[in-house]
Parts: sequence; C-alpha cells; structure tokens
Amino acid sequence: MKELLVPVGNMDSLIIAIKSGADAVYLAGKKYGARASAVNFSDEEMKEAVKLCHLYGVKIYITVNTLIYESEFPLVIDYVRFLYKIGVDALIVQDIGLISYLRRNYPDLDIHASTQVHSTNERTLKLLSGLGVKRVVLARELSIEEINGFSTELELEAFIHGALCVSYSGQCLFSSRILNRSGNRGECAQMCRLPYLLYCENEKLETKGQYLLSPKELNTAPSFKQIMESNIYSLKIEGRMKSPEYVGCVTKLYRSLIDSYEKFGECFVDQEILEDISIIFNRNFTTGFLFNQSLDEVMNIKSSNHQGVFIGKVVDIRKKYIYVKLEKDLKQGDGIRFLKSNEGMICNYIYDTHGKLINGGKEGDTILLDNRFNTEIGDSINKTFSVDIKNKYLDVQYPKMNISMKFIAKVSKPLYLCIKDESNLVEVTYDGVVELATNVPTTKERIEEQLLKLGNTPFKCDNLTIDIENNLFISIKDLNEVRRMAVNKLIMLRENSGFKDELSLEEVTSKYEAYYDEKMSVSILVRNEEQLKYLLDKEVRIYVLDRRLYGKYKDYENVFYRTNRVADDFSDKSLITELGSLDNGGFGDYFLNVTNHESINFFSKYVDVITLSCELEDSEIENIMNYYNGKVNVELFVYGRLELMLMKYCPLKYLVNKSEPCHICQNNKRYYLASNVNNDLKKYPLCTDVINHTTHILNHELVNKIESIPFYKKIGIRNFRIELFNENEEEINLILELVKENLC
Repeated sequence: MKELLVPVGNMDSLIIAIKSGADAVYLAGKKYGARASAVNFSDEEMKEAVKLCHLYGVKIYITVNTLIYESEFPLVIDYVRFLYKIGVDALIVQDIGLISYLRRNYPDLDIHASTQVHSTNERTLKLLSGLGVKRVVLARELSIEEINGFSTELELEAFIHGALCVSYSGQCLFSSRILNRSGNRGECAQMCRLPYLLYCENEKLETKGQYLLSPKELNTAPSFKQIMESNIYSLKIEGRMKSPEYVGCVTKLYRSLIDSYEKFGECFVDQEILEDISIIFNRNFTTGFLFNQSLDEVMNIKSSNHQGVFIGKVVDIRKKYIYVKLEKDLKQGDGIRFLKSNEGMICNYIYDTHGKLINGGKEGDTILLDNRFNTEIGDSINKTFSVDIKNKYLDVQYPKMNISMKFIAKVSKPLYLCIKDESNLVEVTYDGVVELATNVPTTKERIEEQLLKLGNTPFKCDNLTIDIENNLFISIKDLNEVRRMAVNKLIMLRENSGFKDELSLEEVTSKYEAYYDEKMSVSILVRNEEQLKYLLDKEVRIYVLDRRLYGKYKDYENVFYRTNRVADDFSDKSLITELGSLDNGGFGDYFLNVTNHESINFFSKYVDVITLSCELEDSEIENIMNYYNGKVNVELFVYGRLELMLMKYCPLKYLVNKSEPCHICQNNKRYYLASNVNNDLKKYPLCTDVINHTTHILNHELVNKIESIPFYKKIGIRNFRIELFNENEEEINLILELVKENLC
C-alpha cells in the first residue's frame, strides 16, 4: 500500500488535504522549515493540526529541514521536544548533526531524511540507515529504474507532482550568495525562475526563451502505473506555498489513481481533473527525470509563470474594448493572461457585443473586455484562475471512517455500548432507564435508528450488534446519550494518539575525540593541469576535480581528488563531497553543509578535517569554535568563485548543442549564463563535468576573505581553502603571498 503525502502551508490547506484523501501531510512551524514564506503553523495550530490529522487517521510529518546554526541548536531542541510531546508522526530533517542528536535522544521518534540531504545513491542510503533514519526523500534527479535498483530497508519517498528545482536540492547556493536568502534556510528566492542570457566568451547567443534555468511542473499522472509498481513507498506532492484548491485538486487526482490501481490494477486518469489542475497551476507539465525525459521535455525556457489553459483569441481591438472569441467558457471573476504581452487580469467586468455587462461567456461567444493592455489581434488568451474550479475543490466533506458497534441492554443494568475502529476499542456504560415495558417496548429497529445517527461525527457504522432482553423500554434520550459518550470517547482517543507525558530525558551527548592539529595548512582547488603543475612543489594540499588528471598525479603526496557530488565516488586520497563516499575517509568538503558542532562530531568519525559551510557568517563560525574552545580540525573557504548550483540539466547540451551527441564540453570555450538588471551584466561561468554529465554554475564574483585569516586564526582555525578558476601562475603566486602574509 502506497502513501499519498500532501503539502499543507496553513490550516485551510490541511483541512482540504484531509477531506480530499491524503494518507499523510507535511507542514512546518514558524521556524526551521524550508518554506519560510508559507503561512505555516503556530504552536497552538500545530497542536490542533495533530489532533485533526489523528482523528481522521492521517499521519502528520513536520519539516525541521533547514541547516541549524550553532546559536540556534538549543532552541531547535526545545521545539523538537514540543513536537515530540504533542505526538507528531515524524520529523523531516536536513541537518545531519540534528539527525544524529535526535537519534541519540529521541530513539522512538521517526526521522525522515529531507530531499535537502541530497540522497542520490545506495551508499548514502546505507549510511542514513546506520544513522537510524526511517525514510529518505530521494533526489528528484533519480530515475525510476535507479530507485528500483536500490537495495535498502529504508522507506523511499519521491516527488510525483509539483515544482522542480533545477539544482540538486541541498546543493544550491545561488539565492544565498546573490540575495542573502538561503535555500538551505528556507528562504529561496527562486533564482532559477529569473531571465538569463547565454554567452560564449563575449558573444551573446540567441535562445528561444530567456528563462534558461526554469523547469516545467512535474506531473507523473500519465505514467503513474510504473510508480505504483516501483520501490517508492511514499508519493510526495510539492506545494506548501500553493492554494487550498490546488491541494484539493492534486490530492483528488492522485487519490483516484492510487485507488483505481488498487482496485483494478490500472491507473485511470480523470481528464477533467487534469484540466482543472492546468487552470489552477502549471508551468507546462513533465514526468521529469523520474521517467528519463529529454531536456526539451523537462525545461520551459519561454516562461517561468503559471501558464493556465487556452480559452480564446483576440479578434478585434477598439479604443474601449478588446474583442475576444471564446473557445472555452469564461465567467465573471475568472483570471486570464494575454500571452504575447504576458499581462494578466481578473475579469470583474465582461460585456456582450452591445457593451452590456454579463456574468460570463460560453464557448463560441464573442465577449468584450476593458482595453487595459497593450495586446494585438491574434493574441492568445489563457485562463489562469476559475471561480467554479476553486469552489469545486473547496466544497468537499470530511471522510467517514468505518466503526463497528455492540450494544447490550438488560433490565435494571446500565446500558453498554462498545465502539471499535481499525485500531481502537472504547466501552461505555450509562445508568439510563432500562425497565420492562408497561406499554410499547423499544424495538431493535428503533435502537438501531438512534445508535446510527452519527451525524457530523467522523464515523459511519458498518456493523451493529444489538443484544437486548425481550419487552424492554429504553429511553430515546438515554440511547442518544450513550452513543454520544462512546463517540466522544473514541474521538478523544484518536485525537490524542501519540501524545506523550512531560519528558524527563537526560541529554545524551556526542563526544568529539578527533586529533587537533596546531599546524597551519592551505588547500587549493585547481581546474586545469597548468595550475596543478605550478603548485606541485608548494607547501599546499591540492584538490583536483578531473578524475583523469588526478590519476596522472595521484602519486604526489599533496594531490587529492575532489569526489563527484552525485555518485558514490572516491579514491585513496579524497575530498569528500557527499555522504555516500564518507566511509573511505579523507577530508570533508563544504557541500556537506556543516553548520554546528553536532555535524562536526558526526563527520569527525569519517574525515580528518571538515570544511565549514560557506553560508556561515563569522559570528556563527566563532560560536562553533567557542564550543570546542578553539580546538577542532575544520577548514574554511577564504578565496574563489563559489559553486552556486549543481545540475543534472546541461544548458550547453540543450541550448547550444540542441541535444545532439555531446561535444560542447570539449571545445575549450568558456560559456556563461548572464543576468542583466539595470544594465548591470553579471556573468556566471558554466563548468561541465564530462565524465559525470553534471553542470556547475559558478558565482560571477570572487569571495576574498584572505585578509580575515588573522581573525580566523585567533578563534582556532588552522586550515584554509583557496579555489582557483582561470588564474595564471602570476596570479596564483600573488594569492599565495597574500595568504602567507596573513598566516604569519
């Protein structure tokens, strides 16, 4: 049995999710969730949400899926204690340090590793399983064949519908570095949805759209049978920022697909619901990397907006009105967009051809709209909002859950009623009026009629047993009361399932026992053989990206291989970038997202030195170092162009090579994505990995914190990272001299 997991950003969406058939929901409190812009839930709302979900047999998972800074750690633990006490079913967590802490201190609290953990291979699953995680939310870039090939006891969760990130989740620093809004901290500014230009060296290349990083919307309904027959257990919908009607519509679609497969072995797609979804929200649809779709099928570079559904064309334009020939109905209050001008409006005023106000038009009608936009004859119009569709998915009822009842009545004894659901049993006795009838006895039919009056309760009775003596009179009032008491008792039992008494746990700490090296070290990442050869005789550690280049120079003691961030990839001397390669030891890279002492404690079991996250401000770095009294082996990035994104999508293959057999990576030309805001052109270098077929976007500017090294030395840091781009020998020498000067 698969689980349908539904996003909820507020209480209205939660109610609709339950009513529409969710098996489980995921949501966040006011902090530590990866959708900080959603309304989210206060502590009191969270308590009510848990009760409501458990009443209707729906599991509730709470996202605590941001990186946790050192200063926040005690506050997060207080929050987790609260969530644990009120009985949430699981936490969805990104921060490895927090996962490690929770497994020691809350062993009976289920932990799901967020998609932000960046789980792409079986070795990562093995490590997370050993850490005590119950479920892993897999990277969106994995295919269904890859997922089916995993051998693991972990529950596997995958996205089946909603927005796609163009970057591997947990590996995007674009929003963080450019706008100081961290995707790893729930503040993503969606840099992938902005317009970009493509350059080869200094030449601007023509593209058929400007939204060069914007994927379509995931919609797996056309291939859903394969999902039902896969290793995926939890089927996840994206959309905590979406409207309640979106939640209702998408939930209803996938509920119907799951139910039809369970009943008939086939997935019957409701085309009406599919069209409703297109009107509520779509960026065009794709089945994504999950089904190995081509880049053209995955990306929509023409627009990053909601597309809606085509409903008509502009047939004439007058001074006052725009004339529209409808091919589908349009109603007052609906929303539309003119495609060429990309302008939208709510149709508060619709007119017939005589200029008279009407409440809408039908297919084939010509209607008039106020001339407010710079459109043209022939322009297409899409419907982007529908009053009727909104109401359709909000006007739904709570589901009814089956219960069985057993009623016993004997003369001069209390009434007895037992109610049983799928996992609970409640018994109630009530001192009502039970006596021999002096006139007309109470029939079994009348008793049944009263006991089955479950009204607005969450229940329906599918099995009622009545055991009464002959010729009894039972008050109708008493029958109603015993039913009310039993139902209320069951409701309370369901609502409070999972609730725990006040905790008295003693904190189980994790002791850091790694050796602290007082010696200063400098590591330098190189991007070509010339840089590597120049540094071979320098007193630096050299990190090499190219596996073939590493193979050529691996016998040099100071040459190390920086592993691929997607596959479990390692050497005898590695800079580890992803969890699956940790078992082989070496050094830990900043892509492991280390922001607190618990993460350092965990990774210290595997690596000699761990690089701190590049998102940390100096104050948080100092907080970490103070925790260890300045004696911990960490490395700090101080110079270079940071990698902003890691993508399976290759803009060069798609936009330059037109998806023909690859050759672009090997033409030795430099390609850039560029943004041009207020005539300020910022060019982001594109670096492609020929072997692993991934694309890396680098920042348009350098980070240079070399002159801050004296401060970092003072707080205890002894290892410093330089990352080169296209620097020549002279420039490298100047960097080394500046580093040396500040290390002294």
